[in-house]
Amino acid sequence: MSQVKKTRDGIRVRLEAEEIALMRALMEQLLALLGDAPGGDDELASMGITENAAKPEDPVLARLFPDAYRDDGEAAGEFRRYTEMGLRDGKREAAEVVLASLGGAGSAVVLDEKQAQAWLRALNDVRLALGTRLDITEEWYEEAEKMDRDDPRTPMFAAYDWLTMLQDSLVNVLW
Repeated sequence: MSQVKKTRDGIRVRLEAEEIALMRALMEQLLALLGDAPGGDDELASMGITENAAKPEDPVLARLFPDAYRDDGEAAGEFRRYTEMGLRDGKREAAEVVLASLGGAGSAVVLDEKQAQAWLRALNDVRLALGTRLDITEEWYEEAEKMDRDDPRTPMFAAYDWLTMLQDSLVNVLW
């Protein structure tokens, strides 16, 4: 079971081998979902501007990159055009910080303040993605309690719950 503790050296996160493997897999999936950064030969992209910005059709990406203006599609598109690339880059960077800081099996990771903040952002993004895919609502704990152990969603509900506890532990240690 993961453990988060503030030490003189920074924030120590102790993870079991299975938790490290899960975290690595989830961060890699998040990176795949976010896609690669545009090539350097795209002049607009080099300035952080997306040429054809549209609300993503994938519900997870739409949750990670919601419209800024719900009642004004044109304004939402224009806002997305100038901000989405930077937001995607930030989400990629946070996931990459998590991946880079993961150690070997059953090891402790010591994070500085900046790394811990990146972990929080990446954990939040993965929880949003899982929550969207699982259609998690306020009543999800009640639903999970009634779920049959053989339900194929059970491992993903367990992962969501574990991520929630890990994120909560990090928040409590940081503040």
